[in-house]
Amino acid sequence: MDKIKIFSIVGARPQFIKLAALTEKLHRLKFDKKVEHKILHTGQHYNYEMSKIFFQQMHIPEPDYNLEVGSHSPSKQIGLMMKGIENVFIKEKPDIAVIYGDTNSTLAGALTSVYIGIPVAHIEAGLRSFRMDMPEEINRTLSDRISTLLFCPTKAAAKNLKNEGITKNVWVVGDVMYDMFLYAQKYLNNKKILDAYNIHPKDYLLLTIHRKENTDNPDRLVQIIDIICQSGENILFLIHPRTEKILKEEKQFSFNRYNNLLVIKPVGYIDMLILEKNAKKIITDSGGVQKEAYWFNIPCIVLREETEWKELLSWKYFYIVGSDALKIQDSIKSTYRTCKQKSKIFGNGDASSLILKKIIEYLDK
Repeated sequence: MDKIKIFSIVGARPQFIKLAALTEKLHRLKFDKKVEHKILHTGQHYNYEMSKIFFQQMHIPEPDYNLEVGSHSPSKQIGLMMKGIENVFIKEKPDIAVIYGDTNSTLAGALTSVYIGIPVAHIEAGLRSFRMDMPEEINRTLSDRISTLLFCPTKAAAKNLKNEGITKNVWVVGDVMYDMFLYAQKYLNNKKILDAYNIHPKDYLLLTIHRKENTDNPDRLVQIIDIICQSGENILFLIHPRTEKILKEEKQFSFNRYNNLLVIKPVGYIDMLILEKNAKKIITDSGGVQKEAYWFNIPCIVLREETEWKELLSWKYFYIVGSDALKIQDSIKSTYRTCKQKSKIFGNGDASSLILKKIIEYLDK
């Protein structure tokens, strides 16, 4: 068999983590002897904190191509990505394109590949929030419709695809983020990040906010921060660049009004896990952070009206609160006792090797 050329298309933090799981397996399982794996970074996350640091800390090879698209409206960003991806793919002629998750980079990679006749493998297929006003829902739904191979992290995701009439080349492989989570455990006893900000284990709530439904409404965003800070708990706020930009533009808003709020820039993957592991509770609108909270068994308060990770709804310490003041306050005050998770609903930590095996089998036909 000739060498297979696989192209990974990434552009945002969660995709870097999933990519790291795949590249780590390529090396460990020695697939690289018959696989040529190249990385195309769209530049969707274009600042150092949100991009380069992840490649360095997670030992991901430098991207073979970086389109450096940067920040634009969704339609313009996707258009620029598609133009750049097409130019690269016409030159490189990959055997398959691998897309990850539900970002604009995901959809741009899927559309471009299909238009020029390249098979698409979608990692994290089948997730649904059933809200088509969410950009992520549009991206993942359209990507699933045109992908060749669909790798689902859970049985519920595969069921969503079946309900939409998608049953061919669908596999439940587990979550590649769980692969990386398990791999990272040996690095999590380092407390340098805690010492750097003079914070103590189980003495703070960890906060992240980045989704459009929260950030595009400045009044809602400020209200959420107000409600959380009124709890009196110590709040560690990892601020997303877009969130920071919006808050800076709000002239009536100042972080100085809160004496229990510490705002810091985004951190690398390992430091993020350490901060999650040592948090008293986690407050977030991130899908990936929801799962990491579950794996750590740290109570998770979700600043959304729904979640695409329906499996978490049965977890006792999982709270869907949106921007409702009473729900946020009650979930922060709620008591918590450590309990062991009952089932491995996200797989056994071998999703990446299963995915690579299926890709090679498909291309070797």
